Amino acid sequence: MKGFLIVALLSAAGAFLGKDSKDNQELSPNFTIPYMVYLQSSPEPCVGSLIHLQWVLTAAHCPLPVEIRLGVSQPSITNMKQQIQNYSSVVTYPDFDAKSLNNDLMMIKLSKPASLNSYVGTIAIALEPIPFNESCFIPTWTWNKYKNLSNPDILTWINQYSLPFRDCQDRLKEEQAGNIICVGQPLRILSKNKEVSAAPAICNGRLHGILSWAKGSVTLGSEGFFTDVHHYARWILKIMDTH
Repeated sequence: MKGFLIVALLSAAGAFLGKDSKDNQELSPNFTIPYMVYLQSSPEPCVGSLIHLQWVLTAAHCPLPVEIRLGVSQPSITNMKQQIQNYSSVVTYPDFDAKSLNNDLMMIKLSKPASLNSYVGTIAIALEPIPFNESCFIPTWTWNKYKNLSNPDILTWINQYSLPFRDCQDRLKEEQAGNIICVGQPLRILSKNKEVSAAPAICNGRLHGILSWAKGSVTLGSEGFFTDVHHYARWILKIMDTH
């Protein structure tokens, strides 16, 4: 079953994985990245990743959603194909530190199982470390013109290589954070393009990272620091089994 879901995901979005979103200006209004979940919340929304029919993985720094939307292309537009959900429980990683953003993971259980189709699908979590020099697909949403409490209107993404472990550790010396994947490069000019937080990093067909913080716009090439999902795989599987 898990293999089937990965194949379904890649058939829906795989044609775009080799390109950045700027190369695909005209998408079908019904185009979705099936595992992306829009967590509508205040003051800011977040991205969730559907890892199971009834479970969403996101960042612990995200506010609790007031509405959960699956099968969404542009959150600012109502899509008849979308599925609107509530949640029945939320589990934050026990050692999450809001100051350092260490262990920045949260699991959200949907009030009912999602219906899988060509617009909604799951993504498997990483069970092993990310391979050296692996390309990662990073999608999120952004605003054409940002306004407080408004929904984003642009689906965007980028393909970036993860940094070697030592390089990543050097960049984290001042942050005092652990279990992090570093993606992207320091830019002299940081974009003010606002992105929805907690974007996933999909590497080699699996969910390897959840964006914890960034220095600029990740989908424009700036540095992004992702919680390394494989370190928490046992905890994730245990929560799904016991809740």
